[in-house]
Amino acid sequence: MARMRVTVIGCAGSFPGPDSPASCYLLEAEGFRLVIDMGNGSLGVLQRYTELFGVDAICISHLHADHCIDLAAYWIARQFTPRGPQPVIPVYGPRGTAGLAKPDLGPGSDGIAGGPRGQLRFDVRELEPGSFGIGPFLITTERMNHPVETFGFRIQHDGWQLAYSADTGESDTLVRLAGGVDVLLCEASFLDGQDDRPDLHLTARQAAAHAARAGAGQLVLTHLVPWNDREQTLAQAATVFDGRLSLAASGLVLGPGT
Repeated sequence: MARMRVTVIGCAGSFPGPDSPASCYLLEAEGFRLVIDMGNGSLGVLQRYTELFGVDAICISHLHADHCIDLAAYWIARQFTPRGPQPVIPVYGPRGTAGLAKPDLGPGSDGIAGGPRGQLRFDVRELEPGSFGIGPFLITTERMNHPVETFGFRIQHDGWQLAYSADTGESDTLVRLAGGVDVLLCEASFLDGQDDRPDLHLTARQAAAHAARAGAGQLVLTHLVPWNDREQTLAQAATVFDGRLSLAASGLVLGPGT
């Protein structure tokens, strides 16, 4: 696969919904598979779209459970296969990711998990703002406006660009990160009048305002809290953003020409 393809694995915010796990996105190009975030329930659904051990690298935006908790489950899967532990793959995340990457299996578990080498299913690398390559992708990261250290991502391949907000409150940095992208995949956790604490999450209307300021070609709203009305989310965003606008859904595919 030469062209970049992005598959939404999970887009539910805060906890899994009846039709989607929490945050998880599969990016593919040139035979390379990068997963961004592994929230609750995502590992199961991910296997509909790639082989269990077909993932080449993982990025974790932040250490809230709805974005990272299935990383521990994936460690278990890679460690305890019938043919032995799987090769080490890189995992990029904020400070503290290494503590999540190998689950605590309890006293005496080192022998079960293969001794010290049982800790090596992931090569954990701490994120900092900047640009770097992962496989065929050029990745740019910036810190977002959220209570814990959180990174948004801009991913480029062969002239096509996607930005992912992760979780954030209002942020000029997000506007800069998403400047001129083909698609902004932006969180829209709240509707108008819901939780108005600053520096936490965006409403659908605020997400649309960020996309408009960034000049994004397309806005896809994600991190959709299951109890919110999806059509109301879309309608509130549409009052601000007049480009292509849609809601994320598990199984949605994005990429050049979509």
